[in-house]
Amino acid sequence: MEDVWPFTSKVWAALAVATIRTAKPSDLLNAECTIPLSVTSWLSSGWRRKDTHLPFRRRSDAGTSRSGCGDLNADTHPRPKIPANLCPASGNQTVAQMRDREETFVLPTKASIWQRPIPVAAIILLALAIHGPLLVMQLPATTSYDANLHIFFASHYAHHWFDPWNEKWFGGFSQTTYPPLTHQWIALLSYIVGLTEAFMLVQLAAVVLLAVGVYRFAQLWVDDRAASYAGVLAVFAGSIAFLVYSAGQLPTTLSAPLYLLALPYFYSWCRSASWRSLLKGIALTLAAASAHHVTLIFGSVLFAVPVLWLAWYDGRGNEQPGAPIIGRGLVFAAIAAVGVGVVLLPYWIAIIRHPIEQLPIPHASRSNFLMNWAYGMNYFIVPYGALILALPFIAIKGASNPRLRVLLLAFWVTFLIALGGTTPVPRWIFGRAFEILTYERFTLWATALALPIVGLLVEQMIDRSPRWGAIAVSTAAVASLALAMGWLTWSPFQTVSSLNVDSVVGFLNRDGHDQYRYLTLGFGNALSKVGTYAKANSVDGEYNSARLLPEMTRYGAAQLTSAKFFGAAGMDSLRAMLQHANHYGLKFIFVHDPFYEPLLVFGGWRQVESYGSGTITVWSKDDAVPARTIPSDAMPAPWEGLIWGILPIGSSILAILFVWLLVEPRRAHEVIMIPSETPEGVYADGVRS
Repeated sequence: MEDVWPFTSKVWAALAVATIRTAKPSDLLNAECTIPLSVTSWLSSGWRRKDTHLPFRRRSDAGTSRSGCGDLNADTHPRPKIPANLCPASGNQTVAQMRDREETFVLPTKASIWQRPIPVAAIILLALAIHGPLLVMQLPATTSYDANLHIFFASHYAHHWFDPWNEKWFGGFSQTTYPPLTHQWIALLSYIVGLTEAFMLVQLAAVVLLAVGVYRFAQLWVDDRAASYAGVLAVFAGSIAFLVYSAGQLPTTLSAPLYLLALPYFYSWCRSASWRSLLKGIALTLAAASAHHVTLIFGSVLFAVPVLWLAWYDGRGNEQPGAPIIGRGLVFAAIAAVGVGVVLLPYWIAIIRHPIEQLPIPHASRSNFLMNWAYGMNYFIVPYGALILALPFIAIKGASNPRLRVLLLAFWVTFLIALGGTTPVPRWIFGRAFEILTYERFTLWATALALPIVGLLVEQMIDRSPRWGAIAVSTAAVASLALAMGWLTWSPFQTVSSLNVDSVVGFLNRDGHDQYRYLTLGFGNALSKVGTYAKANSVDGEYNSARLLPEMTRYGAAQLTSAKFFGAAGMDSLRAMLQHANHYGLKFIFVHDPFYEPLLVFGGWRQVESYGSGTITVWSKDDAVPARTIPSDAMPAPWEGLIWGILPIGSSILAILFVWLLVEPRRAHEVIMIPSETPEGVYADGVRS
C-alpha cells in the first residue's frame, strides 16, 4: 500500500500551520485537520469515518509499506509531509503516553473555509439573516393563501383554550379536525406580541429548525461537510420559500423539521438501544404529529423506512445482527403509534364520526403540469429551482452508491407524487384519496430527501475548484430563492390577503350586528381576517375539511366567497345558501366583486353601506331573523377539549426538555464504511513542479 495525496484541479503549493489542540485517544482526524497520535494506524485504512475528512487517501500498490508515515515523509516525491512527531518510530507507544500531547499538523493553504464543514451555528444565523427580515415585514400575511387561516385558528385557542368548538364558521365546526400544535404556540405568544407577530415568530422557528433538521438528517447518509452544505441549501430552497411565502403552510413547515430531528434518534435507538434516544425520538415524533398529521403518515414510509434500512445496513457492515435492529425499529413504531393515537385522540374521533364524504374540490396541484405552463411554474419550477439541474447527479450518485440507493428510491417516489396529475403514479397509490390530498407539500419532502446527495455534489464542485465552485453553488442557491420570491409578484395566482377589512370588522362589531350571521363575496383569503377579529359568525369559511352544511358539501366547490372561480358548482352552492338565508340567520353580505351584485338584487337584498370608495359594499335582508345555534353531533365532549388543550402542547414541551436535558454519553467513534471519492485520477506523486 502507498499513501498518496489526491489532487483535483491544482496542486497545493504551500503549507500553513493549523490549529494546535490537545489530542485525545478517541479523536479521529477532524475538521481542524489535527491528527492525534492515537489514530496514526487508523489513517492507513482505505475508508474514512462518515464525519471525517482525510487530507490523504490510500492507493493499492504491491510491495509498499503500511505504516502510513515513511512514504509520506520520503523525499522522492514533492508531496506535503506529516511532521515526524506524528509517526512513531517503533510503533509501540501506548495510549497513555500519547494522551494530552499537543501536536501541530501542517495544513495546505488551499484548504479554505469552504473545504470544511459549516458550523450549525452559522447555518442558524444564515437562516435568521435570510428569512428574519422577510418575516418581520409580515410577508406571509399579505402574500400567502393559508397564513391568515392559521392565525384564525390560533385566535380561537387564545380565547377558548380547552374548547375546540368554533362557531365563527360554517355555523359551528370542531377544530379537532386539524392538529393544534402550531396554533397553540401562536396563541401563547400572542399574549406577548400579538397574533400576527406570533405567527411570524413560530414560522421563523420552523424555518430555522428545518435547516437544522435537514443537516441532522443528512448526517445519517453523508459526511459532515456534505451534510452542512445540505443544511445551507435548505435555507435557500425554493420549496421552503414557496410553502412559507406563497402557500402559507406553517404546520407542514414545522412538522417536517420536527420529524427530521427525530430520525437520528430513531437511528441511534435501532443501532445502540439507547433509552435516551428512544425518549427523545418518541417525543419529537409526537410533537411532529401534533403539528401536522399528514407529515407523520407519509413520513413514516418516505423517511422512517429508509432510515431503518440504513441502520440495518450499517449494522451489518459492523457485524451487528440485523434482527435486533429491525425489532427495535418496530418497537419504536409501536410506541409512536400508541402515543399519536392518544395525543390526537379527539382528531381520530372526529374523523371516524364524520369522514370526508363531500364532493372533491378542484386543486391546481392535481393538474397535469405539462398542459398548463402556469401550474408547471407554480408547482415544479419555482419549488425546485436550481435543484432541477442536479437531478442527473442525484440519480447517478444515488444509484452508484449502495448506501444511498434507498434514499434515492424514497426521493424518486416522493418526486413523482409531487407531480400531481402529471403522472398516474399518485392516483395509483392513493386511489380516491387522490382527490382529497394536495401535493405542494410533497415538493418539500422531496427536497429534504434530495439535499444529502446534493451536498455531495457541492462537495465535489468545491474540491475541484474552491473559488468557482463556491461561486456557482452560491449563485444557484440565491437564484432559487429569488425565483420563489419574485414569483409572488409574477404569478397569475394572486391572493386578496392584503385587503383592508377594518371597516367590515367595525360594522359587524357595532349596533348588535353580531346577532346575525354574515357572508363575504370576493374577499378570497381575507375572509380569515374578518373571522379573526369580528364578533359575528359566518356561514362560510376557509377550512374545507370541517364543512358539514349540506349547501356546501353537496357541491364540488370550496369557499362561497370565491364561488365564481368554481364554475357552476360554486354558483349553485351560493344560490342554495342564499335561499336558506333565514334558516341560518344570514342578514349581511359584504361584496368586494361587482360580479355578485346582480344575483343579490334579484334575490331581494339591498345595499345599505359602502366602504373604500365603493370597493366594498354592504347588503342586507330586511326579514332576517337573529341567528340561532345549529345543533351538531360533531361538537367535542368536554374531556376531548382537555386532552386537546394539554397533550399536543405538552408533547412539544416534553421534546424540548428531553433534547435539552437527556445528553447522550460520550462513546467511542464508530467507523462507518463510506467509500472515499476520487473524482480525478491525479495524485501528488504524478505531478511535477
